[in-house]
Amino acid sequence: MSKKIQLDIVSDVVCPWCIIGYKNLQKAIDELGVEEQIELQWQPFELNPNMPAEGQNLREHVAEKYGSSLEESNQARINIGQRGAEVGFNFNFFEEMKIVNTRDAHILLEYAYEKGKQTELKLALFSAAFTDQKDVSNRETLLAEVVNIGLDGEEASARLTTQAYLDQVVDNERYWQGLGISAVPTVVFNRQSALSGAQPVEAYKQVITELLAEA
Repeated sequence: MSKKIQLDIVSDVVCPWCIIGYKNLQKAIDELGVEEQIELQWQPFELNPNMPAEGQNLREHVAEKYGSSLEESNQARINIGQRGAEVGFNFNFFEEMKIVNTRDAHILLEYAYEKGKQTELKLALFSAAFTDQKDVSNRETLLAEVVNIGLDGEEASARLTTQAYLDQVVDNERYWQGLGISAVPTVVFNRQSALSGAQPVEAYKQVITELLAEA
């Protein structure tokens, strides 16, 4: 039996580059035919941990955080849309789009990991946020996505009101930030090396190939 590679993807569900990076990573895994040798886990990162419940208009937020003009914002959306289309993901930006708090989403992703459905939920949340124009800070929205992938809505709902699970997410976030991760997506290989940003397929293939050779 070949040794498995542990892949930790540090990401947020409202990070467009995270789904693009994941699609390239998955393509690399598929092309190498090594799905059975990969153990993948999504790790929490909040782009905006102090975002209030009502969220903030995405354009306003980008202007405040990065100093982007309307023209730059429009161009960024076009660029992201094109990159999404290349990997088979539909970005459906709209004028009233908000940036929201994602802590509840991360609590539910930990729950889904325990049930063996974490990637399924993560992909559902990316689609909810970017394709279906849903608010992924809304608990009803989140729980509907949980139920849609076949998990227990009541069990998941209880997680959201239990302090220990919130603390677990915050502790996990601090752990990864303590390792120096400050941008997402970051893919960590066997807890030893990392690639940050949405890398091309070939970059992921190279690292995975080298790790399999060492194993």
